[in-house]
Order: sequence, then structure tokens, then C-alpha cells
Amino acid sequence: MSFLSATLSRVKPSPTVAVTTLANELKAAGKDVIGLGAGEPDFDTPEHIRDAGKRAIDDGKTRYTAPDGIAELKQAICAKFKRDNDLDYTPSQVSVGTGGKQILYNALMATLNPGDEVIIPAPYWVSYPDMALLAGGEPVFVEASLEHDFKITPDQLEAAITPKTKWFIFNSPSNPTGAGYTRDELKALTDVLLRHDHVWVMTDDMYEHLTYDGFAFCTPAQVEPALYDRTLTCNGVSKAYCMTGWRIGFAAGPENLIAAMRKIQSQSTSNPCTISQWAAVEALNGPHDFIADNNAVFKRRRDLVVRAMNAIDGITCPIPDGAFYVYPSIAGLIGKTSQGGASIDTDEDFAKALLEEMGVAVVFGAAFGLSPNFRISYATSDDALEKACTRIQEFCEGLT
Repeated sequence: MSFLSATLSRVKPSPTVAVTTLANELKAAGKDVIGLGAGEPDFDTPEHIRDAGKRAIDDGKTRYTAPDGIAELKQAICAKFKRDNDLDYTPSQVSVGTGGKQILYNALMATLNPGDEVIIPAPYWVSYPDMALLAGGEPVFVEASLEHDFKITPDQLEAAITPKTKWFIFNSPSNPTGAGYTRDELKALTDVLLRHDHVWVMTDDMYEHLTYDGFAFCTPAQVEPALYDRTLTCNGVSKAYCMTGWRIGFAAGPENLIAAMRKIQSQSTSNPCTISQWAAVEALNGPHDFIADNNAVFKRRRDLVVRAMNAIDGITCPIPDGAFYVYPSIAGLIGKTSQGGASIDTDEDFAKALLEEMGVAVVFGAAFGLSPNFRISYATSDDALEKACTRIQEFCEGLT
């Protein structure tokens, strides 16, 4: 009999973390590797937020807090939801976790029973299915194809709902595609959900402020107030505020769900880092002008990468609405052979050969549930992106 839990056999390690780890190991070994796998801004945390963390240390704010966040941060989160999304929440409806991932995991652990289904549009962030599986649920995938701009339709959502459906996970702008749903597109989905009052909505709004070309972000409970009582609106400070390592995520929703999530957190990690919580208070309440400045850089990088990818025969790369990823299709390259002799039968083959032969680390599409594609994170320097795109072009031109 195995010593390890049978549940563990249902899940796999994070592919995005694995790619970044491998790239770093190759760099440490002296290899010339450009890593395009990590989903984190390359900008430093803004100075006023760093200073708030330092003040927390100097003021002795380094002890345990309530399991799911200090009152000051919960108040700041309530103000954020009102300011940005016109959503009214009280502190008792707010949970703060060690990153957005813990928030989603706590909610699934608190609500899923064996056999419960979780609808997940594909391509998806790699952790959604495995978190559902760890919590005893069953992921149900709905394909958001390139032909539909990586977005699902109302008919697809309707067809996926069964009496066993517990959650619908919604992520816009999307990781890995950067695709965003307009208000009308989101309203069409919420109209479906209104007809199924046993289905709850879990939003992952982490890229809310990282949008381009005038795209207007909106979130389900904002678009359809009738869903307010069965929506968990999740967000965090990691991406827009350049605070990935500070590990602060948060969510707002019905009090009974928040209380259940608090119970799980009290018996797992307890409170998020106290210093990070005080820095997050400043992030949410302080000046936000740096976000527009960062977005201008991200947009420039996006355009650079999209232009380079679409110049390659066999690759199709849509223009993302937000986040800092592109998700090119390599359908025109499948079946070819690299100069190093690798057969490109899958997107995983493509990513592996690209790393081995050209020193460029990307994440293969199968990790996100839709092939044949790969994900590039353009949250890195212009110089690195230009070099990486040149290497990708050379690799593809060498395929026969």
C-alpha cells in the first residue's frame, strides 16, 4: 500500500512553475536561456508600497493577526470593490489569503463534495483543475477556441451545466490568452447562470487593471446584481501592483462562505504575512498612477511579440485585451522536424525543442487545456523579448 494519499494521484505539479524552475536551473548551469514562462511583472514593487512594509516592521506590526486578514486591509478591500466595481461589501464578507491561489483553494475545499462539478473554460490557468480535484470535485472543461477569440459562448455554458454543477470559474482577462469578455458578452453568460440557481460563480479578476486599447473590465456580480449572493469575487495585489512575492490575495462574497473559508485557513496557514498585509493596505489606498505607466510598457511589449509571432509562417497570434500573455497557435507547424532532429508532433514537443535548441523557455498549450498552442509571458524586458522572438523565428524557419 502506498504511503501517499490517493488524492495526490489525481493532480500534477504546476507546469508553469516547472518551466520557470527549469529555465533558472539552466541559467545557473551557464546556459544562455531566456525565460518567458513566469507570470509576474518585471517591475519593482512601487516605493510607497515598499515603504509601508518597512514601516510595519519598524512599528512592530510583525505578530499574528486574525486568520483571514487585519481589519484595515478588509476595509481597504471593501473600498476597492466599491471604487472599481461598484460592489458593496462589508469586512465580514471579505477573506484575505496568502496569494490569490489560496483564496480559490479555500473556497473549493469549503464547498466541494465528491462528484460535484466545476465548469472551467479552456484554456485555463493551470491550477484550476487540480485544485478542484484536490477538493474532491470534477473539472468540466468548455473549449474556448481560437475561432471564438478564446471565449466561450452562452450555448456552451448552458450545455455544460448539470444537476451536479457547483461552480463556474470565470477569468477575464485570461491567463493564458489575455482574452477579455465585454460587458455584453459577460451579460449573455450571466443570463444563463440566472436560470440555474444551484450554480455559484467564482471570478478570478487578478488582471483587472492590466488592460489595453480601451478594453473596459467588468465582473459578473457587477454586470448582474442578481448573482451577488452566489458569487465569490476574487482578486489580489500580485499583478497590477507588482507584488507577486508579497503573497496577498482576497475575495468577497456571502458571509457563510467567507466563514467557511476562514475555518479552513485557521487550520492550515492561519494569517497571511502581517508585513505584506500592511503593504497591501497602502497598495489599495495609495496612489495608482504607476499602473497606467506600467500598462504602456506592457502594451508596447505585447505589440512587439504579436507582430513577431504573426510574421512566422505556421503561427497565428491573436491580440490580447489584457494581462501579459500571448497564446499563439502552432497548428501550421505540427508534423514538422527541427534542425536538431526533434519531431514536432505536439505543442509540448515544440516547447521542449525550442528550449533545448534555442534557449527559449515557453509553456506548452496542453498545460492550459488547449492545443496546439504555447504561452509567452511578455512581462520581461524589451531586449529579452526581442532576442527571444528572433530565436523563435529562427527555430520555426528551420523546421522542415
